Amino acid sequence: MKIEHIRTVLNQVRPELSKKANVVATGIGYKVTDGKKTDELAIICSVDSKKSPDKLRPNDRIPSQINGIPTDVIPTGPISVFQDRTDRFRPAPGGVSIGHYQITAGTLGCLVHKDDERYILSNNHVLANSNDASIGDPVLQPGQHDGGRQPGDVIATLNDFVPIRFENNGNGGNGEAPCPVAGFAAAILNVFAALTGRKTRLRQYRVTSDNNNNKVDCAIAKPDNPGDVANDILELGTISDIADGQLGMEIKKSGRTTGLTTGTIDQIDVTVRVNFGANKVAVFEDQLMAGAMSQGGDSGSVVLDQDNNLVGLLFAGSPTTTVINRIQNVFSELNVRLP
Repeated sequence: MKIEHIRTVLNQVRPELSKKANVVATGIGYKVTDGKKTDELAIICSVDSKKSPDKLRPNDRIPSQINGIPTDVIPTGPISVFQDRTDRFRPAPGGVSIGHYQITAGTLGCLVHKDDERYILSNNHVLANSNDASIGDPVLQPGQHDGGRQPGDVIATLNDFVPIRFENNGNGGNGEAPCPVAGFAAAILNVFAALTGRKTRLRQYRVTSDNNNNKVDCAIAKPDNPGDVANDILELGTISDIADGQLGMEIKKSGRTTGLTTGTIDQIDVTVRVNFGANKVAVFEDQLMAGAMSQGGDSGSVVLDQDNNLVGLLFAGSPTTTVINRIQNVFSELNVRLP
């Protein structure tokens, strides 16, 4: 089939295709089948995110062919002019610089819901300074390393985090649970103990597992203004759903430092020792491991499969590996869900 004929047909149907939900571009290219580019010319519809036909209205579905010309649907995410991920974004999408006011910078992961309110999801060590933060602390976008300053760049306040259990208590980071009820109760009982001459004191802890290992490095922050955050991820679009990370699964992430990168889950059921610096080392279990798809500052990026399903939260790595929390563990520990 000659390209001139396809061009004529495309020009005729382009207005109709452009009105369909999620379509951000139309053009002519080679059809991709089973992940491989073929030599068959097709009308290509680029979409914000690829959805199964049963989740689309009939009028929004792309036909398999138009006037005998095959079509193909390619997910590209929203298309916009490029802006440095370390810039100030309002509204701020996932994939850009963010951080507790006392750290350098990490990555805004995505938005989640808890008690019918929206929150920013990222790592404990990004939003809660590796256990050393207090609930209500300011969170900057961009992070301090990227020029974020108080009060102008405060986008949210720390709402909750899962304490990281460090080996030998890490000589830093107390593992205390950020629970005001538990803290108040402990304070009252400690006053009573002091009045009765007892030296024993209570401290509050959140129990996250049956041993000293961790499963997650995660935290949430509540936006000061809901309009200052966006429910999409830079260059990836919106999240479709959650999925279970599987061995060999193709994945992608959008992060502050390395931008949009792709990889493959090379290992599952991983137990790994992670160095947080300042004599803080922690063991994490039930992790996913991929290859070199991240660098420092990408911590907090959410990891998606090829259908934009959320599978994990990136938090650590080396020059050759990337370590990822399973998203099911993250959501369970924080008691959150997708918007």
